[in-house]
Amino acid sequence: MDFEAAKKFLDTHHRGVVTTTQKNGAAHDSIVVCGHYQDKMLFVSVLGNARKVHNLRRDPRCTVLAVSDDWGQYVVVEGQAQLMDYGNTDPKEYREQLRDAFRACGGGEHSDWEEYDLAMRKQNAVMILVSPDNVYGRTR
Repeated sequence: MDFEAAKKFLDTHHRGVVTTTQKNGAAHDSIVVCGHYQDKMLFVSVLGNARKVHNLRRDPRCTVLAVSDDWGQYVVVEGQAQLMDYGNTDPKEYREQLRDAFRACGGGEHSDWEEYDLAMRKQNAVMILVSPDNVYGRTR
């Protein structure tokens, strides 16, 4: 499977699990809402101090699994994570990227973008883009 096929699946399936590596080498799994953005797998950690963020800052390798509602179809993307936040991205640009991420992860249009922007800033939200080094799965 290539990432183009995965993107079609990710257009309508946003439930996912990200696997990162803990300091001791063990896997750490987190439930995420995911999608695609700029030809990469995307998810957002609403809380910037989440364990998955700490793990990815130390070791950017990760695996993201997106599943259908009935668990009968899935896509897996393995790759290197790029973390974007208010500390390493222009604030105005990042605000727009977070809004794009909300849409890409199935959220559509938010009822109050100003409220959303404030919540993302307060919680130090981190946008994570995963370069698709290896893609596989089963879709119909």
